[in-house]
Amino acid sequence: MTTTEKHDLLIDGEFIPATSGERFVTLNPATEEPITEVAAADKEDIDRAVESAHEAYPKWRSTAPEERGRLLTALAARIREETDYLAELETRDNGKPISQARSDVEGCARYFEYYAGIADKIHGDSIPLTDKYVDYTVREPLGVTGQIIPWNFPVNLVGRTIAPALAAGNVAVAKPAEQTPLSALKIGEFALEVGIPPGVLNVVPGFGATAGASLAGHPDVNAISFTGSVVTGRQVAKLGADNVTPVHLELGGKSPNVVFPDADLDHALDETITAIFATNAGQVCSAGSRLLVHESIHSEFVDRLATRASELTVGPGLEDPDVGPLVSSDQHRKVREYVEIGREEVGDPIVGGKTPDHDGYFVEPTIFDDVDNSDRIAQEEIFGPVLSVIEFSDEREAFELANDVDYGLVAGIFTSDVGRAHRFAHEMEAGQVYINEWFAGGVETPFGGYKQSGFGREKGLEAIESYTQVKNVCARIELE
Repeated sequence: MTTTEKHDLLIDGEFIPATSGERFVTLNPATEEPITEVAAADKEDIDRAVESAHEAYPKWRSTAPEERGRLLTALAARIREETDYLAELETRDNGKPISQARSDVEGCARYFEYYAGIADKIHGDSIPLTDKYVDYTVREPLGVTGQIIPWNFPVNLVGRTIAPALAAGNVAVAKPAEQTPLSALKIGEFALEVGIPPGVLNVVPGFGATAGASLAGHPDVNAISFTGSVVTGRQVAKLGADNVTPVHLELGGKSPNVVFPDADLDHALDETITAIFATNAGQVCSAGSRLLVHESIHSEFVDRLATRASELTVGPGLEDPDVGPLVSSDQHRKVREYVEIGREEVGDPIVGGKTPDHDGYFVEPTIFDDVDNSDRIAQEEIFGPVLSVIEFSDEREAFELANDVDYGLVAGIFTSDVGRAHRFAHEMEAGQVYINEWFAGGVETPFGGYKQSGFGREKGLEAIESYTQVKNVCARIELE
């Protein structure tokens, strides 16, 4: 899919070059070869996109909710029609195995389908005040929303962030990551094809320091959704605060995967592989990157895990391996540096730790055993196929270790003790708790973090609250 076609910005229903004329090249991380050139938005382009969205907002807001739902349903169907095309585009742009890319495309379609069904069900409450008054609330859209979309799940997160915004009557300006802009542009094109009016969805690829910062700090943007690193999230929050713009942040994680002796160990082993290696090469904010194993099963479980990890296939995403490449040279360098930090802190990994000699940003599935929870590889988000194994002796220690990080996105437990599972859920400082399945949940289940993992919720009905504001109406009806 290497192409001479150049991709432009989508503003007000038209694909146009950046005002500066600047472009950047997106690379296939499996080969390091160019895919295509993409227009690089800067402040002037963001201004144009926000202005376009503002002009489109009154009509879109006044569009009947059921009609908004029909259009989003049509977009979901159009995305599904192009599953193979979008999946290949995603794999070439991001590197992930093609089967995972297909799943991500289906997830994107499902988000638009799900929120299409909610569009005409966003309502308020009636509040009894006495017979002298009628009081009620209504939920209204915020206006122009900005979505800063990360590179790890580009097509999926287009649906997760944009679908609820449009369903609630907002308009959107989306800034996809410069590493992976192609699927967002294509979905913007599909939106126009199915009849979503120009300006309702604008897509402006570019770099964070220019396009991203301009969008986050724009005075005419009414809400910002950002998914990415803690460092950048803080900057986005500060830019939003200058304009008193509400900001939703979904940031990093260092999530504990806790395995007790009474668990189904075969199942726990499969889920541990999925949690850190076999999903986007560990480039997942909710990856199970810390494995906490009870001392009585530590040796057996970790030996089996090392064997399984060493058997995982690593290769180009189009070959559908177990583990694809990392997304970019920067990410590749970062993960390799953490492997070296792990060697200094713990010693050699029990499996992996190498990078293949051929082209592409590959790192082997890597496991460090006997890690102390205070080590950097246990505390800092690596965002790659690197697992830290920590031993514990009892339930209390496990729960304390699980919470002993700055992050609080996800926590998971494998046990057959129902009481223990729910004690764990109660104790965890995390936005999601998985019991006996990693990545449990779906489009319908709210997602977001505690502590340094951010605030606000996406997915499920909670996302509608993030994209609406409440108005109270109170009428005195008592006759004098």
